[in-house]
Amino acid sequence: MLSRNAESLYWIGRYTERADDMSRILDVAVHQLLEDPTTDVESAVEHVTAVLGFTPELDRQRTVWSLTEQVAYDRSDPRSIVGLIGAARENARGAREVISSEMWECLNATYNDLGEAELRARRLGPHEFLSYVKARTAMFAGLTDATLSHDDGYSYLLVGRSVERVDMIVRMLHARSGGAGGAASWMSVLIAAGAQDTFIRTHRGSLDAERVVEFILLDRLFPRSVFHALRSAELNLAALDRTPDRVGAQSRARTLLGRARSSLEFVDASTLTADLSAHLSLLQDTCRAVSESISAEHFHPAPFVSWTDASLSLEVR
Repeated sequence: MLSRNAESLYWIGRYTERADDMSRILDVAVHQLLEDPTTDVESAVEHVTAVLGFTPELDRQRTVWSLTEQVAYDRSDPRSIVGLIGAARENARGAREVISSEMWECLNATYNDLGEAELRARRLGPHEFLSYVKARTAMFAGLTDATLSHDDGYSYLLVGRSVERVDMIVRMLHARSGGAGGAASWMSVLIAAGAQDTFIRTHRGSLDAERVVEFILLDRLFPRSVFHALRSAELNLAALDRTPDRVGAQSRARTLLGRARSSLEFVDASTLTADLSAHLSLLQDTCRAVSESISAEHFHPAPFVSWTDASLSLEVR
């Protein structure tokens, strides 16, 4: 596979996952800000924008509406939800020969209908727009699994999706760290991660910080847990590595993923909440390092040897 197509598929996976998870985080945050009159709106908005990687605009009052304008609707910012969908669409446009028609049509239609979804949201509330994005990214993920050959291209897309999922789930937990404590706060984390129903069935409704953190970070069966996403990225990256593992993984990205996965696999779950911030920061650093390593190893490898004509200057004897 051409490295430019592999890179496009990797970033399609990352951009669509980020748009989905940002919509989830923003939907929960907006609901809390609108429903809880005791919330300090300005500090809450500042915290959410910081968690999502944005800088609050200094010349604008920090409200629910300024938050959605900046994070969801801003077409001039490639980090916004609209910008992410647009970036995924442009990568898909450049990789049309390696994706299915259904995948392209889904992304293209999603992007073209963002304006109408925004108009509905301005009349009915941000939930309309955010629900649209969540539904369309879920459709794209389903079409990818159903219509794209499960070959190298599929592995690159899943690696991108999994790495981004780890980073965004960590951000969801960071978003909780700045809010009020209590069961309602942890339930909001589960809702943002799409984990509330599975968690309740697994733990019979017993909701406390340790169990929520353990479930979101360590659960091996829930597909949106950090452990599951790390394992998925590790396995798909291994499928792309053609070198035999004679003395362990040769890829730095695989090594980093394996270390992060094993550190969670054998951690004492009871200690997670005591030093949660350190664990989360380490995972975010790992995601950045993995992405840089994948780019260097798979998309921008060292240049080929440049042959010279020095031998031609030798006299023929």
